[in-house]
Amino acid sequence: MKPLRIVLPVLCLWLCARPGAAQPVVVDTFANLIPNAGFEVLANPPIGWFINGRRFSRVMKYWTSPTGASPDVYGPGVVVPDNWAEKGFGRIHPAEGDYFIGLTLYGCAHGKPHCREYVQVPLNEPLVPGQTYAVEMMVAVLPRGLRIDRIGVWFAKVPFETGELVLIHQQPDWVTDSIIDPPVGSWTRLSGRFTARDDGRFLILGNFFTDEETRTRAPAANAFGYAYYYFDALSLRKVPPIIDRPVPEDDLSRLEPKVGMVVTLKDIYFDFDEYELVPLAWIELEKLVRLLERYPHMEIEIRGHTDSIGPEQYNKYLSRKRAKAVVLYLMSRGVDPRRLRYKGMGEAEPIAPNNTEEGRRRNRRVDFVILRM
Repeated sequence: MKPLRIVLPVLCLWLCARPGAAQPVVVDTFANLIPNAGFEVLANPPIGWFINGRRFSRVMKYWTSPTGASPDVYGPGVVVPDNWAEKGFGRIHPAEGDYFIGLTLYGCAHGKPHCREYVQVPLNEPLVPGQTYAVEMMVAVLPRGLRIDRIGVWFAKVPFETGELVLIHQQPDWVTDSIIDPPVGSWTRLSGRFTARDDGRFLILGNFFTDEETRTRAPAANAFGYAYYYFDALSLRKVPPIIDRPVPEDDLSRLEPKVGMVVTLKDIYFDFDEYELVPLAWIELEKLVRLLERYPHMEIEIRGHTDSIGPEQYNKYLSRKRAKAVVLYLMSRGVDPRRLRYKGMGEAEPIAPNNTEEGRRRNRRVDFVILRM
């Protein structure tokens, strides 16, 4: 297998954050805001055909399945089962690189298992309300799959997470308005523009409409009762004029620190069940670096927290590894390690009930306490 590629803007950011690197993290104003936009970087080796969303989330770097449905990965090391290969699944080369993905986007009324599949990724930076963005992607279609008109993207402020097989019924920020019918075996570029409604942080790709709200076209008399599309080479870029991002009152750059103060870090997200930071986290951590530079005698303890799902000992282990990842980032940016401590709190200090997804999401956090000034 060839070495896996990573999109250039993400690579530059990662290199700047390596231990010992002295350069500040710089984001190109017109850079692609989607990490791993071509699905070329895997977190773990391919494991064949997926039966649930968690398997997809373990394999694809930065991308996850926000529901219980199972998006598919195609490329070296992935074997399509015979019964699906006979229907034409995977019989197309990637638009770019080695890997691409496939999603079922229609077919609930016809009893198709996993009739709505989505993929989700944290952006390299939040959207700026009022800013115009250009979105592009390459798409191809299963030869006997239905063609549809409702391929769209929605930007959520927090990750959408459920283990259920559900339709995400949201108004997308951008959606196709005509039936997408590329030539069989070929890729077609979809593109458009939208103006950000809010500071969305997570891109979700799929069909956000019911079967009744989706128009279809059958390519042949023996067409399947569902729609299945392939995706590759996504892009999201700002369109001039560029709007400055407003600074909220509770932004870390405005903090007036005091000994004993506990501060929750925003946008500190990790890959599924992992402790490697995703690019979105680097923006907040750079603010923490600058805070530590403004107060050169300040010492802090980074604390990782989890929800109550999973064994208590494992949660403590995972939260400690995530806190350590933050400390390692700060050290890579030149912060003296003698000013830093870290601790894994596990599920011991919830700030919300763990009996709802929203509560569990709030409990999965990283904060720091100021020990000395």
